[in-house]
Amino acid sequence: MRVIIAAAGTAGHINPGIAIANKIKEKEKDSNIIFIGTTRGLENDLVPRAGYELKTINAYGLSKKLSIDNIKKLYKTFKGYGEAKKIIKNFKPDIVIGTGGYICGATISSAHHLGIPTLLHESNAFPGKAVKMLAKRTDTILISFKDAQQRLKNAKNVIYTGTPVKIVKRDYNINEKLEILKKLGLNQTKPIVLIFGGSQGAQKINESIIGILEKKLNKNYQIMWATGPKQYDIIKQQLQDKNISINNIENAKLVPYIYNMEEVMNVANLIVARSGAMTITEISNLGKPSILVPLPNVSNNHQLYNAKVLENVGAAKIILNDELNDNKLNAQIEEIVLDKNMELQMSKNALKISTYNVEEKIYQEIVKIAKRGK
Repeated sequence: MRVIIAAAGTAGHINPGIAIANKIKEKEKDSNIIFIGTTRGLENDLVPRAGYELKTINAYGLSKKLSIDNIKKLYKTFKGYGEAKKIIKNFKPDIVIGTGGYICGATISSAHHLGIPTLLHESNAFPGKAVKMLAKRTDTILISFKDAQQRLKNAKNVIYTGTPVKIVKRDYNINEKLEILKKLGLNQTKPIVLIFGGSQGAQKINESIIGILEKKLNKNYQIMWATGPKQYDIIKQQLQDKNISINNIENAKLVPYIYNMEEVMNVANLIVARSGAMTITEISNLGKPSILVPLPNVSNNHQLYNAKVLENVGAAKIILNDELNDNKLNAQIEEIVLDKNMELQMSKNALKISTYNVEEKIYQEIVKIAKRGK
């Protein structure tokens, strides 16, 4: 099978694309797969690292605001349609797949005009502008949350599959768990609260945790906190200004980035995070209670809609970004981790929306669509 995958910008768009590519390769080793992205996003690191060729085109997210900069971006984006069409003509794919973001506009539209079968994967509960715009032209749209279907009324064919993620539920025995806790510098006597804000960190969450540590509010629980690589030195200095050593904080372990995230998420009692689509999927698959702080000022406020997927089944509490502070966050953490019945019920509720065999479901849909074009 010959496949083009359009994925650009953030890991939330690129990693599902890579997971899909890996599944195709697993099933059909002779497949030829390339990616289309831009020169600016994480795809320039993640795609080659995964072993795939990346072709780049001009593509930008456009706003309604009239400005010189926006006019230039509009011109470059139109140019990108021609660039995408040229790549598709030369490569002759059996199918073109988009995993969300503005890169899909040029790529999926060009494939449609050339009569190539197309498929979109939408990770968020509230579909993005590109996916909505392409709904009528795309052969099939795969969704991660059932809530998204009602927001894609013009789509030809919508199928619920879930989002492919690397992190899966593990049932560690007591010795394995103790070994993980030892590596993390934590113990088994107090509940573990895992806090992260994605690879870039989350400033508002970070500010609230600093307040919790400064006031020593975390007496009844332990914090495992990934600050984000770009935030780590800033937070280290902020703590030093308060006479707190980042390497010696009671009931807390701070790191720039967690590389063994699967282990840490599995041993945590509670997760505090933003509400990107992949995070929501991982939390539900692991059956973990969560406190979610949706990232504001994103397209269609989609992180809030993602968070509501868990909140609606009683698996998560939502604190809006501008309402977040140390006292409010601490009170919410303690309400959950100090009430084992609540923690257990939230865990069970999260599992209600878990998804499995996602890559296999997606692969089967790809095969169906690709065959139609032959």
